Amino acid sequence: MKRPEHGGRLREAARRLGLPVDAWLDLSTGISPWPYPLPPVPEEVWRRLPEEDDGLDDVIRAAFGRPALAVPGTQAAISRLPALLPEVHRVLVPHPSYGEHAHAWRAHRLVRCALCAEAIEARLDEVDALVLVHPNNPTGTRFPVQALRAWHQRLAARGGWLIVDEAFLDPGEAGSLVAETGEPGLVVLRSLGKFWGLAGLRFGLVFAAAPLREQLAAWLDPWAVSHPARWAARLALADSAWQERQRARLAAASRALAATLEEAGLRVSGLTSLFAWVETPRAAALAAALERRALLVRCFDDPPGLRFGLPADAAQTARLRAALLEAMAETTETRR
Repeated sequence: MKRPEHGGRLREAARRLGLPVDAWLDLSTGISPWPYPLPPVPEEVWRRLPEEDDGLDDVIRAAFGRPALAVPGTQAAISRLPALLPEVHRVLVPHPSYGEHAHAWRAHRLVRCALCAEAIEARLDEVDALVLVHPNNPTGTRFPVQALRAWHQRLAARGGWLIVDEAFLDPGEAGSLVAETGEPGLVVLRSLGKFWGLAGLRFGLVFAAAPLREQLAAWLDPWAVSHPARWAARLALADSAWQERQRARLAAASRALAATLEEAGLRVSGLTSLFAWVETPRAAALAAALERRALLVRCFDDPPGLRFGLPADAAQTARLRAALLEAMAETTETRR
C-alpha cells in the first residue's frame, strides 16, 4: 500500500508552480494559524535530557481527567498499535478518513465501509477492531457519543478494540471518550498539533488502560519525547485560560470560513473548528486554479473534495475570497 499524502507540502507546490514559498497562502492543513505562545526555551531544557518526574503526567491528568502516555506525535502510536494488539486480525476503517490508519493496518485484513453509522453497524460484528477519526479528517463527520460507546461495548465484549483518533477535537469539547479509557478495549489519541497549533513539536498522547500504555512505553526509545516538547506541553496543557480564548477564536474563524466558501458558490459539506470540507466533482480543477493563484488547499479524489484550513486574518480571508471567485469562474468556463 502506497504511503498516504498529507497537506502542508508547501515547498513541493512552490517548486511545481515556480513561485517563492513566501508568496503562498497555505490553507492545506487543519493546524490552527494561532499557535500557543510559548516563551523562550530555558537553556537547561536544551542542555539536559528529559526526566519522567518533570510534572507532565500530573498536568495531563489535570487537563483530561485521565492518565496518558506521551509519545513523539500520535503517528508513533498509530504505527505501533498493530504490533501491540496481536489478537486483532480484521480491522474496520471507514472511508474516507486519515490515510495513515489504514496504512498502519495494511498487513491485516482491512474491512472498508462508508463513513456512516449504518455501514459501520452492518460490518462491526465481522471485525476485531474499529478505527475512527472523530471528528473525521477530511469530512468533519461526527457520531453521537452514545453510538461510540455502544460500538466500544460490542467490540470489548468479545475482546475487540475501538481506536479513536481525536486529533481535531478541541479540549473540553463534547464527544470525547477520553474519560472512559480506563476500560478494556479502548484507545484514544490526542495531539498538540491542531488546536494548539504546535504540529512541529511532535507531541501526542495515548489514552488507554494501563497495560497497553505500559506495552507501548516499552516499545518507545528512551527519551522518545524530547525535553523541549515535554516542557512546552506542560505549559500548553496547563493554560486553561488560553484554551478558552482559543476555542472562541477558532469557532468564530470556522464560521467565517464557511460563510466565505458559501458566498463563492461552494456548499460546505462538513465543518470543524479547524477546517471546512467541500465535496465537489470540480475538486481537482478548483485546487489547480487556486494553486495558480499561490493558494494551497488539500485536494482529495475519493470522494472528490477540498479541505480548507482557517485563514489567519482579514487579509488572508480577502485573498481567499478573491481567489475563489476567480477559480470558480475559470473552472466554469473550462467545463463549457
